[in-house]
Amino acid sequence: MPDHSLSTIEKNKLAFDVLYDQGNKVAELFGLVYELPEVLRPIYADLGADLPKYNGDNTFKIPMPATYIINQNGRIIYHYIDADYTKRSEPAEIVAKLKQV
Repeated sequence: MPDHSLSTIEKNKLAFDVLYDQGNKVAELFGLVYELPEVLRPIYADLGADLPKYNGDNTFKIPMPATYIINQNGRIIYHYIDADYTKRSEPAEIVAKLKQV
């Protein structure tokens, strides 16, 4: 597991498993990956975002943030996806959905 995943676990004292999706293989299965256009790569580099290093490979692929709740039968019962990485599902909405399960 790369250092950034481990530090996230330690910093936030997470008590659950964290998926490190090297090469975005899982995200690609969900259709959540896009490749950063070449024109934007220098901008990301100037901001200190070394995507190939972060990805653990030589790609400029970025996963979109997504939230899924999958029931015990393997059925997706809730999903939230937004290409704008600053937008996330509301925790209260997730908790309410989990209480329905």
